[in-house]
Amino acid sequence: MKIPTQKDIADALFKRGLIKKDDLEEMLKNIKTGGGGDFIKALFESGAVKEKDLLMILSLETGIPPVDLSRVRLDDEAMALVPEKIAKKYNVIPLSRVGDNLILVVSDPADILAVDDVKTVSKCDVHIVLAARQDIQSALKRYFSQGDSGVSNIIDADQDGEHTIEVFEKHEGFENLDYAEDSDAAPVVKMVSVIISEAIRKRASDIHIEPQEYSLRVRYRIDGELHDVFDLPKKYQNAVLARVKIMSTLDITENRIPQDGRFRVKTMGKEVDFRVSVLPTVFGNKIVMRALDKGNLSVGLESLGFLPAPLADFKKALEVPFGIILVTGPTGSGKSTTLYSVLNKLNVPEKNIVTVEDPVEYQVEGITQMAVRQDIGLNFASGLRSILRQTPDVIMVGEIRDHETADTAIKSSLTGHIVLSTLHTNDSVGAITRLINMGVEPFLVASSLIMACAQRLLRRICEDCKTEISIPADVRANLEAKYPEVKKIDKFYEGRGCSKCNNTGYLGRLGTLETLLMDDEIRELVTSGGSEEKIKEYLRSKNFKTLRENAITKMCKGWTTLEEVLRVT
Repeated sequence: MKIPTQKDIADALFKRGLIKKDDLEEMLKNIKTGGGGDFIKALFESGAVKEKDLLMILSLETGIPPVDLSRVRLDDEAMALVPEKIAKKYNVIPLSRVGDNLILVVSDPADILAVDDVKTVSKCDVHIVLAARQDIQSALKRYFSQGDSGVSNIIDADQDGEHTIEVFEKHEGFENLDYAEDSDAAPVVKMVSVIISEAIRKRASDIHIEPQEYSLRVRYRIDGELHDVFDLPKKYQNAVLARVKIMSTLDITENRIPQDGRFRVKTMGKEVDFRVSVLPTVFGNKIVMRALDKGNLSVGLESLGFLPAPLADFKKALEVPFGIILVTGPTGSGKSTTLYSVLNKLNVPEKNIVTVEDPVEYQVEGITQMAVRQDIGLNFASGLRSILRQTPDVIMVGEIRDHETADTAIKSSLTGHIVLSTLHTNDSVGAITRLINMGVEPFLVASSLIMACAQRLLRRICEDCKTEISIPADVRANLEAKYPEVKKIDKFYEGRGCSKCNNTGYLGRLGTLETLLMDDEIRELVTSGGSEEKIKEYLRSKNFKTLRENAITKMCKGWTTLEEVLRVT
């Protein structure tokens, strides 16, 4: 079976008068100047030729038979040979396997790289058949969202209560409402139990239940990335949303305004809190449930994936008797987990630890926690002033958002308290600038700030499918010019994708930290109105390690990939 080149396809289209020569040359030129690309996809997007006509031409010219995927049932054994990540990347579907021969459905028969990669991962001789690009995409979505892990199949198979959850209502004294023992439980109750228990099993940090025009989509955020998991029939929408609201003790009759709640479940031998946010959308209420597993807090700073140098800086900052420590970074960068790990470390009977949060995420025994209530005027600043009358030793402020909170937090740290808080800035030096821009006097910032650090989360390469790879020579040369430590390594790695990591190539995350410990020189620069660039210039002279440099070190150790480093930092 002949594998056609792009030129073969182009000549066949031109010969049959389906595309003009000038249009074809322009298209090939655009692909080349754009750094390469998918020729077949470019043909469709240009509107120059219909997909149906192209498939017919390809089949006639190459002798490769077409297949109608709507009439074919995908074979689980064949699908298991090619990871989801590879199938979606190249838009291919393994159709069937006979001995060492694998039939592969493709939309672009000229994509030699796709065939070679499938050969490598499947260890089979690959023979291709043709199908429309859109048909392949639809079949992949159907299989990976509704396959063996589909809700209906799991409900039918869940005879032994594997996906059972016990729900503890937050406002009813955590009374155990065990819906598991009722074998005739409504399908919707089981459906929600499956969604929640599967999320916990797959280590999801968030569950998104999103009403669409004709369906109810369920997605999990795993290691920072959203994944489509279930696509439920639209008829279940109201019942599923009502079930989650009942668990969260929210008003099921209110669909016009946002609502917030929480509940706790016990499943697979552990208790997990969920924070629930309900948002009205054009197709109904969207629900996001944030999983808050307290087991993540007891691991300690040492287990968060920080390198020895920034970790030592953090521990040194915690030895200072009073002052403020700031952790910066975007939403979802692990700031709260880091601060709670610090609080757990400081949580001893001799210390009075008080927090003011919006909302309280993790409920920690031995720590006094207060939630912000904007509706009654209880904000961070007023809550912080009240906390000071409780004779605290350590204070955590969920976030510094305005001048009043910043000023109160800074002055609290100067009166003998350790204050921990977060800011939304891109790097550690930006925290100093942000405080000053909020109206805090530079001399107060210089006097009170112990350390500012910036944090991000990198996905960790799955150890079960970790594979050595090579990177282009020009990319390596650029890396070595900027980061000399890259010269010392001769191996780069990535995850191939396996069942353990959901075919993503990544399993778990590790924190990367940039720490700025205040010293006399930096205090002098801040007090005298030195610019952010001057502070950075001084830090560079002291071998300060940036977020990117910390992440590159993790890549050199084989913990993460270059792609992940560039994406996150």
